[in-house]
Amino acid sequence: MLKRGLKHLSRVNDVLFRKLRIERDITIFPDDVFLTSYPRSGNTWTRFLIGNLVYEREAVTFLTIERLVPDMYKSSDRVLRALTRPRIVKSHECFDPRYKKVIYIVRDPRDVAISNYHWELKLRSIREGYPIEEFVPRWMEPQFWPRIGSWSDHVTSWLSTRLGKEGFILLRYEDLKNDPHTELTRVAEFVGITLTQERLNRAIELSSAENMRRMEQTESAKWVATILTRQDKPFVRSATSGGWKTVLPEKTLAYIEQHWGHLMQSLGYELLTATSEAPPAAVRVEN
Repeated sequence: MLKRGLKHLSRVNDVLFRKLRIERDITIFPDDVFLTSYPRSGNTWTRFLIGNLVYEREAVTFLTIERLVPDMYKSSDRVLRALTRPRIVKSHECFDPRYKKVIYIVRDPRDVAISNYHWELKLRSIREGYPIEEFVPRWMEPQFWPRIGSWSDHVTSWLSTRLGKEGFILLRYEDLKNDPHTELTRVAEFVGITLTQERLNRAIELSSAENMRRMEQTESAKWVATILTRQDKPFVRSATSGGWKTVLPEKTLAYIEQHWGHLMQSLGYELLTATSEAPPAAVRVEN
């Protein structure tokens, strides 16, 4: 019994999440739009928002999202090539010059750390009750996503090469939460959608955290991303920003800000435990 259980956990860890080749060699078309982010930065929610914006006659669910706004790691290249173009594809890749149109999502790394912590619990890669103050340094190294590097590696790879250039827009998760109408209007212009207020409102309503939670209750055990994960741990959690203020111990907060403070400030994230000089102009983001 124990051996079967360990074998099952190994399958979850290796087959779906760890030993998949993150540098996927997929066919890339010049009209592709890549929805790119570091893991747990709000990519799935943004997929729902954009999918519901693009597809007016079909609502996005966890069971249709891989067809409408596919995850490049969950489908074969043959399946991806057969999709209607232009495709909108989810990616967690660092900078790739083949990506001609990129919607890049960035989120406060203090919240990203918490979201990754709960994701690893859901994957069973860390035990229930594992101290978050021990998890965060391991995550930052990074031990959990070694093939794509740390949050700062990933963000810098895109902002230092593409920010301010044609074919690239930056979405802050926090701005999308605070003002989804404005941010989705930017996305619609970027992908060439003729927008109406009705179309915009529909996309936001269908993609609400409440609606996604309801769908997760019936679809989580069937969705490829969560089918072998713990079903007692939700995929859609609080869906808020700033949760780190009440969750992260002060020592852990200081550790993150000490290492990534410059980049965080350039993205408009205020530091609470440290001061930092102005970041390089190449990655400065004006609000």
